[in-house]
Formats: sequence, C-alpha cells, structure tokens
Amino acid sequence: MRLSILSKLLVLTGLLALAGIASAQKTQLLVYTALETDQLKAYQEGFNKSYPDIDIKWVRDSTGVITAKLLAEKANPQADAVMGVAASSLALLDKQGMLIPYAPLNLDAIMSQYRDKKNPPAWFGMDVWGATVCFNTVEAQKKNIPKPESWQDLTKPVYKGQIVMPNPASSGTGYFDVVAWLTLFGDKDGKGGGWKYMDGLHANIAQYTHSGSKPCNMAASGEFVMGISFEYRGNTNKAKGAPIDLVFPKEGLGWDLEAFAIHKGTKKLDAAKKLADWASSKDAMLLYGKNFAITAQPGVAAPLANVPKDYEARLVKLDFNYAAEQRERILKEWTARYDGKTEKR
Repeated sequence: MRLSILSKLLVLTGLLALAGIASAQKTQLLVYTALETDQLKAYQEGFNKSYPDIDIKWVRDSTGVITAKLLAEKANPQADAVMGVAASSLALLDKQGMLIPYAPLNLDAIMSQYRDKKNPPAWFGMDVWGATVCFNTVEAQKKNIPKPESWQDLTKPVYKGQIVMPNPASSGTGYFDVVAWLTLFGDKDGKGGGWKYMDGLHANIAQYTHSGSKPCNMAASGEFVMGISFEYRGNTNKAKGAPIDLVFPKEGLGWDLEAFAIHKGTKKLDAAKKLADWASSKDAMLLYGKNFAITAQPGVAAPLANVPKDYEARLVKLDFNYAAEQRERILKEWTARYDGKTEKR
C-alpha cells in the first residue's frame, strides 16, 4: 500500500516537473499595449491557438502613458513589441529610431492608408478607433438638455458643466480629438480656429479624464450628460443597456489606428515576428472586427449595431506625420490652456 502511494507521488512529482520544464521552455514576450482590458483575453487566446509556445506578458495603460513610458525607456528598452497603441504614437517612436521595420506575412492584405508607407513598414494598423459622443438621454430629459448634432453645438451655454472628455496628454482618444479639431478648424500655432473652438468647449467641460473609455462610462452611469469618447466603448455600453445615444458630430470624426510594431532592442525577435504575423492575419482581424467597425483588412468587420454604415466616410483626413511631429507642441499648448480641469490621479 505504501509503495503504491509512493509510486503515485513519484509519478505526480514527475508530471509537475515536466510541466515546469514545458512552462520554462515557453518564450515570454513583453508587450506594451493600450488595448482595452476586456479585449486582451480574446486576443491572447487567439494568438496562442497559433503559437502556444509563446506567453504574452501585457503592460497596459492609456496611449499617452504608454507612449511616455516607451520614450522614457529609450536608452534601456524593456518592451519586445507594442500592440494596440495609436499609430500616431508609433510614428513618433519610429522617428526616434525605436522600432524594427518588418513586413508581416499578411501585409499585402492591409489597406495602404492603414500602414506605414515605408518598405518594410515600421508599423501596421490593426483597426480604426474613432470619436463618438455618449449622450445620456435620461439625464438630458431631466435637465431639459437637447441632443447635439455637431462639435460646435458643444460650445453652447446649455451644456455648461455637462461634458467630460479625455486629456490628450494621457489618452490617445483625447489626442485624436484635438488633432481633428485643429485639422477641421485650423491650427496656426495656437491662434487658429481649432484653439478658439477648444476655448469655447473648455468653458463647458466639467472634467478631463485620463482614459478614453471613462467619459462614456460616466455618461452611461448618469454622472454627466455627455462624454466625448470612442465608438467601441459607446457601442459596448449601449449594447449593455445604458440609456445613451451615440452622436457622431457632422463636421467629421477624429480617429487613429490601433497599431502594431516590433520594439528595437528586443532579444526575442523571432517571437515578436510571430506575434506580428498573427496580428496582421485575417483571424486576428475577425477578432478586432467584433469590437470595431473598421479593420485594417477590408471587408472583415461585421456592422456594429450602433455605428452608422458610412462611419469610415465621416473620418477626418489624418496626417500621421503631422500628429507625430507636432505632438509635443500641441500637448504643451493644450496643457497650458486647459489642464486645470484634469482629474487627479
């Protein structure tokens, strides 16, 4: 009897040892990301179906925070890859010589406007995420506040103290909003119509948040009537039953790409290339399409219930080089003017 128990213990010990060896043999890939927390599990599981021998360790935060972290680590890089971070940020990292150009297996299937123009590209797009305004219909009715149709509407006195939006220094959503307004209304180094627009909007802002999702969540819960956010979070909250309408302002919508790049300095280049190959694949695009109306491969994403069919046509003309090259100047000007209403961390 004792021998039988001892034998079982030896077998169990051996199995545990083998499991430990197998785990130790897996490649650990450190990936910096601004993907939403509720998306990470599906993407990781999808990747591991193709590459079970690679474990992803995520470092997640808002786009601005991840961008600042990567820049701060330039002399001592930590990340192996960057996934689901704004293409405008990756364009900035590329200008700093921080990315390894790579043409993934599925590059030809990605639309040219949604990838770096160089060959091989320093980065490629996964999906588009773009602006929407989450409008709480219940709270608006209580306060007798009309639903806006345009960005200019948001400067009207009736909305004073009823709007929250992301801080562009910490949120990619906030930054593409600012770039869109400067594109639509004018920049001129702090004196253009875009800055005048933001002066008017600022008068009605209750708070700037550090997350692109949070304004829509706050509107959905009734904390504020309106949250300037992005379509994924708006569509998700509305699908869960939140009393919100999604407003897509008629002048045009700010947007950016969730994008992928291999980080210079990685010691696990082969594994990073495998992640790039998967991230550019149709299997990955199908997963992105469950969350976003536009994927970098055309014809993959199914229509989202609360997003207009002509959504792509409403996007402003975005210059990634302008967004990257002018980032420091734009954020310095924005912070000097408006940062007093930013939430405390």
